[in-house]
Amino acid sequence: MLGARPLVRADGSDYPSHAAQEAAIAGYIRWHNKRSQPKHHFAIGSKIRRPDYLPNVA
Repeated sequence: MLGARPLVRADGSDYPSHAAQEAAIAGYIRWHNKRSQPKHHFAIGSKIRRPDYLPNVA
């Protein structure tokens, strides 16, 4: 699990153009999404997981 993702910055990069940088970022996102896995047992004890939970909405 990666946790917080790094902030992608355009200034000071080594890419020759914005198009090249966009292609590299898009490639990274595709690579990450392809290898991602769903979270298991996420918030099991949370009250929002109970069927009788009613959220406080205005």
